[in-house]
Amino acid sequence: MTHHRRNVAITGADSGIGAACARAFGALGDHVTVFYYHDKDGAEASVRAVEAAGGQAVAIQCAVNDRDSVDRAFADMEARYGPARVFVNSAGVNMRGVRVRDMAPEVWLRTVATDLTGAYLTSKRFLQSCPRGPASIVHISSIHAEAVRDGGADYCAAKAGLNNLVRTLAIEEAANAIRVNAIAPGMILTPMNQRAVDDPDYRRKLERHIPMGRAGRAEEVAHLARWLASDEAAYITGASLVIDGGLSLLQAVGA
Repeated sequence: MTHHRRNVAITGADSGIGAACARAFGALGDHVTVFYYHDKDGAEASVRAVEAAGGQAVAIQCAVNDRDSVDRAFADMEARYGPARVFVNSAGVNMRGVRVRDMAPEVWLRTVATDLTGAYLTSKRFLQSCPRGPASIVHISSIHAEAVRDGGADYCAAKAGLNNLVRTLAIEEAANAIRVNAIAPGMILTPMNQRAVDDPDYRRKLERHIPMGRAGRAEEVAHLARWLASDEAAYITGASLVIDGGLSLLQAVGA
């Protein structure tokens, strides 16, 4: 099957799942815009990885929770490559492990601003420059949109909202040939789970709760994102695809 080089925009592409997505699309020869916020060195490493895989890439700073920053970042990308046809939103912050009764409002607002409002702002900006498809949006959500955790109200609520944003966008944009889907990872070995990456004993303790007996790899999530953005998934929109080794199936074990 012939692949036509596309312009692909990826937030949070300086590390973890976003960086793996950049490499995956780079392997197709795509133009990849590596949006990052904090880690410029990581973003530049992602650019090199895309180029080594056969694609072209540029790193652009973007604070997804700031409308002006999003506008500037997309305008910079469009000046270089033109409008993107694929948008993968992997930017996000994790739960803080603080219960609601003890959670500072600033913690709640920061998480929701990044994980939910950021998804709205970047999706809106993508749609403004790509009013009609074929095009694809893929948001990285979480199994914790459904399987809540003690101390995770900020993250769980933001990801649940993200899933409904995805479903709403899917019906709004279907007539424009723009597909919108979510991926819901479980335990993936990325900087967001740095302790599990660094501490094998801690990782094995957590992996005992996963039916497949291991944590996932960022590349496995990236391959799913790449497939969702492909013609092979042309009839899929409004879906949230779980990739967790069966972890979320065990919510009621022991009840």
